[in-house]
Amino acid sequence: MQAATFLQELETFFRLHQNEENARPMKQYMRNQFDFLGIKTPQRRELLRQFLKDHPLAEHQLETVVKGLWNLPEREFQYLAIGILERTKKTFNAEDIDLLEYLITHKSWWDTVDGIATNLVGDYVKEHPQRGRTYMNRWIDNPNLWLKRSAILHQLKYKAETDEALLYAYIVKCKDSQEFFIQKAIGWALREYAKTNPGSVRRFVEETDLPALSRREALKHIG
Repeated sequence: MQAATFLQELETFFRLHQNEENARPMKQYMRNQFDFLGIKTPQRRELLRQFLKDHPLAEHQLETVVKGLWNLPEREFQYLAIGILERTKKTFNAEDIDLLEYLITHKSWWDTVDGIATNLVGDYVKEHPQRGRTYMNRWIDNPNLWLKRSAILHQLKYKAETDEALLYAYIVKCKDSQEFFIQKAIGWALREYAKTNPGSVRRFVEETDLPALSRREALKHIG
């Protein structure tokens, strides 16, 4: 099956399940920035599983399909793109970081960026550490707040494998930011790492002039 045919059939299949009653509050929750089909997460995941079972996707078609989904108006199609990438991330090659960067910087909001950063970018950097580190260093210095947020959050699930020095260095670079989503990311990253190394996080927070929001989030569970 051609990528264009796959995309057309996937779109048609999901439009058959749209629910206007659900779509309205979903759109309001996202501050009316995106239209919705009204398909909630459990149903969306099950429908995607069913579709992919009957419509296998070739690796060389991945970028075309993902970008095609990203260009569709309803937000569920962006979620589907991420879901497909999560199912295929073990086959990522070194160049796929460019696709992830494209997704982070287009139709950007926390609902897509955070999943990409923590589930896809994080795994990519583990598999391709040299190229991944190069991109993370570039992203943390980029004026795009979503790339900065992604660089801060990409180690969120690393636990004991967290590169503490890198995490703290990225936070120091961004600690004077007035952006809510950067301040929140700093606090979230520190709070998560505190589950592994609370003493280190406490010391870092005490020694670093962090925004009140970041500090509060970082110490939420360790006092």
